[in-house]
Amino acid sequence: MTIEFRILQATDAAVLDQVAAGVFDNDVQPALAREFLGDARHHIAVALDDAVVVGFASGVHYVHPDKPAELWINEVGVAPTHLRRGLAQSLLRLLFDAGRALGCGQAWVLTDRANTAAMRLYASVGGDPGDRDHVMFDFRL
Repeated sequence: MTIEFRILQATDAAVLDQVAAGVFDNDVQPALAREFLGDARHHIAVALDDAVVVGFASGVHYVHPDKPAELWINEVGVAPTHLRRGLAQSLLRLLFDAGRALGCGQAWVLTDRANTAAMRLYASVGGDPGDRDHVMFDFRL
């Protein structure tokens, strides 16, 4: 198995036309893919197996008036056919490299402690879960 890993650029929307089942939560919408890739603060690392996306990790590089730039890891997904092969770790490391190149001093992600696969993944790439008890509120806009 030869997997290609890369960060997609604004001109790479067509790469998301070929996605294996189970990688994303929903079907990729071409207009949304172009909008995402056209935003300089949005980043997506993909794993390609014979030109088919079999994994991804996405993040947002954001700035705030009183804090150094950070990289928020939004989501990680891998096709069921490619699980437990280290793709998610490689994708996160590639996204971390992109964040460092942008001057981000930290990357972070939110998950549930009960999500054992995510907890294992994030710990395996050096993440520290801390001992905080986070609560996430959703707001319908």
